[in-house]
Amino acid sequence: MQARLLLEDGTLFTGKAFGSTGDSVGEVVFNTGITGYQEVLSDPSYCGQIVTMTYPLIGNYGITRDDFESIRPFIHGFVVREHETVPSNWRAEYSLDSLLKEYGIIGISGIDTRMLTRRIRHHGVMKGILTTSEKRVEELLEQLKASPLMTDQVSRVSTNSVFSAPGTKERVVLVDFGSKSGILRDLTKRGCDVVVVPQDTTADQIRRLAPDGILLSNGPGDPKDVPHAAKMIAELLGEFPIFGICLGHQLFALASGADTEKLKFGHRGGNHPVKDLATGRCYITSQNHGYTVNEESIAGTDLEVTHINNNDKTIEGLRHKKYPAFSVQYHPEAAPGPFDSSYLFDDFLQLIRDHKQNNPQLPRQAQIAAAYKAGSTAVSASKGELHYAEK
Repeated sequence: MQARLLLEDGTLFTGKAFGSTGDSVGEVVFNTGITGYQEVLSDPSYCGQIVTMTYPLIGNYGITRDDFESIRPFIHGFVVREHETVPSNWRAEYSLDSLLKEYGIIGISGIDTRMLTRRIRHHGVMKGILTTSEKRVEELLEQLKASPLMTDQVSRVSTNSVFSAPGTKERVVLVDFGSKSGILRDLTKRGCDVVVVPQDTTADQIRRLAPDGILLSNGPGDPKDVPHAAKMIAELLGEFPIFGICLGHQLFALASGADTEKLKFGHRGGNHPVKDLATGRCYITSQNHGYTVNEESIAGTDLEVTHINNNDKTIEGLRHKKYPAFSVQYHPEAAPGPFDSSYLFDDFLQLIRDHKQNNPQLPRQAQIAAAYKAGSTAVSASKGELHYAEK
């Protein structure tokens, strides 16, 4: 079956269809990864996007249950040069084609992905429609113009309910803006008691969970489309240690008074060099984002830049000068280095321990007794608790 990809500038690509059938509109982007197509497909940060893989051969090692980064894929289309229909890998449980069919995702192969990538690099990301229909190009262009890009991706990919991954060490509230499974894995293997909360959780709701620290996850789209998240972060800054990843990094910047802007074609792949300004060391990182923190907007805030991208010098890391909070634009839970950046999770836990040591909390009974003695109503307690505290 034939498939076509039409860009908003009128450029048309014709190839062979695989996966599902129908029409799908999305922002056309490219990923430079040589491997990891299953992780790309299942990364919630790609919600609403038609993803082009620059590596020519995709599907050759199939799909396996253990490599998913979320429960299901959220991409709006998949573009490859050559689609391998018969995977060769002892771990493979089914094919790429089967996965796309299961979740209603259209794939197209046999097009010049190098030309498409060069066009995006030159003109910037643009809207496109991927179709297996026989509609005329004029009809498709009208359909494309009438279909706005999504702005509610975060609410689509975030969990709708609170759930926990129990542990014996620090309690971390993971705010799910479209979190990859790797973030939860890195926290739980360090023994953390993780509570995952929806993207619209308020500061008061997080306080009631009594966290030791807060991790702001990755996620799709423009950080300015989730203003409630930046407000929540601003309320909690200084109260709890905070670590932001990808979209969480951008939201942390907005909450601290900085600004964000859209990149021409974004950073997507597993080969992006990032320089640590403190040590001068360069890390090869995994990235997936279309927005960045505006460098000029950092002036006048309490933020300092800790990492930069060695390709285009955009900001890749921030730290708050007053509060125990930091963030990175890239993905430390991914493994392109293979584990070069996982130390950031250890830094976050050490930040939590230092904060607790420098800000010791009185036991609850002592807090109740002190408040009762001072006549304060700041600490609420039952009559039984007050009686026990008096003793």
